[in-house]
Amino acid sequence: ILIYSFCDSNSDGVGDLHVAFEQLKKKLEAQGLFDAAHKKPLPKYPGTIGIVTSSAGAAVHDMLRILRKRYPLSKVRLLPVRVQGAEAPGEIASAIRYANYYKLADLLIVGRGGGSIEDLWAFNDEIVAHAIYESQIPVISAVGHEPDVTISDYVADLRAATPSNAAELAVPDEDALRQNLD
Repeated sequence: ILIYSFCDSNSDGVGDLHVAFEQLKKKLEAQGLFDAAHKKPLPKYPGTIGIVTSSAGAAVHDMLRILRKRYPLSKVRLLPVRVQGAEAPGEIASAIRYANYYKLADLLIVGRGGGSIEDLWAFNDEIVAHAIYESQIPVISAVGHEPDVTISDYVADLRAATPSNAAELAVPDEDALRQNLD
């Protein structure tokens, strides 16, 4: 009989990651990074949307397809980064800061498609959390699938259940706008 405990350390390190997640969550919450008072409203009609994600994943193609269909008036700027591995947190944080420094977008979507807790770990990094928090551009966190929750989700101005959902939340539906105008 095998008994698994997700709170205790185990051979694959998932328990250690859970402990690290909870410790960082507690630390950042104490620093005020999750406070609702710091959340920025999303623009109703974003002219330019920046997407910080991998250029190779299915998630970016889904987001582009949805954005093009719902609201083709928006421009989209892809800021390609690694979304997993040791270099990923630095690249993600740098892309967010770069977009802010050069005022590249009215809204940022930061995320990736689903994966294991290890695959999503870059979005549980303190430097990514601070980059999102410091962003003057509103940020939608779009990491993984519905049950996946990352530190980025807590810090962002809005959490999307999936990258596709982030694209839906980012822009109005052009067809609904036309009906309202009619």
